[in-house]
Amino acid sequence: MTALLEARGLSKFFPARDGKGLVRAVNDVSLSLAPGETLGIVGESGCGKSTLARMLMRLIEPSEGKVLLEGEDLLSLAKGAMRQRRRDIQIVFQDPYASLDPRMSIAQIIAEPLDIHGIGTKAERAAKVKDLIDLVGLDPSAASRYPHEFSGGQRQRIGIARAIALEPKLVVLDEPVSALDVSIQSQILNLLDDLKSRLRLSYIFISHDLSVVQHVSDRVAVMYLGRIVEEGPAEAVLGAPRHPYTQALMSAIPEIDPTRRKSHQLLPGDPPNPENIPSGCPFHPRCPIAQDICRTEPPAFRTAGASRARCHFAGET
Repeated sequence: MTALLEARGLSKFFPARDGKGLVRAVNDVSLSLAPGETLGIVGESGCGKSTLARMLMRLIEPSEGKVLLEGEDLLSLAKGAMRQRRRDIQIVFQDPYASLDPRMSIAQIIAEPLDIHGIGTKAERAAKVKDLIDLVGLDPSAASRYPHEFSGGQRQRIGIARAIALEPKLVVLDEPVSALDVSIQSQILNLLDDLKSRLRLSYIFISHDLSVVQHVSDRVAVMYLGRIVEEGPAEAVLGAPRHPYTQALMSAIPEIDPTRRKSHQLLPGDPPNPENIPSGCPFHPRCPIAQDICRTEPPAFRTAGASRARCHFAGET
């Protein structure tokens, strides 16, 4: 099956604060997404997830690499052509309070993408907005109201309606439920699942919450310090993780069943400064199984079963 989206060797470097080096926010990331698939991208705050998302949409320009949408290199497109292509890839942002213009009514917010792309007549756009408001589970009266009149969950529904207004093929979901109460999170996740089936969408779901990613994803990529360290089917990566970092993340998920116990693997220290990434394997200062080779030689991906992990001992952990 031809990939809907591919990233090849994608990197983003920013000047260091002292002006003498580079911060490798995203470093040589390659991934692919099949039509109808949900790819979860997980990792600690600051690991490069959101930077990667914005590069995939070309909201920021990569330092290196390619982004292919249905085989077409997005980075080679001129501004006008990219604007047209962006109809196929939309985003839902993390903060439902900051992502909506408080001066615009909900109808205006949802209709804005249609207006920008000149889709339909005024009457057709109004009808489309009405259908979208209903589709995301809001009352018809929402159209004439303003963002401050809605709760966080309702605002995220508005953001989702805006994202699907252009009937995209792919929606990037950047921490879409992390700012919401747990009870509301499940409602939004159920809505996203329903829309995926009804509209034949593909998702890239970015989160630091592995329990959420485990629930929604077909495949998972785990990031650490700007690199993917483990990738594969969700049941393989999260059910039987091979990389020590993924194992530590999974051990931190609370166990709901009080009769079951699991050991928690605490990682020493904090993630290294991205301006001064350790030699060899970047994870080795915190890794419980690090050996001499880890301190000097960067690991390549090793395939273990259905998944692959960037670890010298991936097949043995």
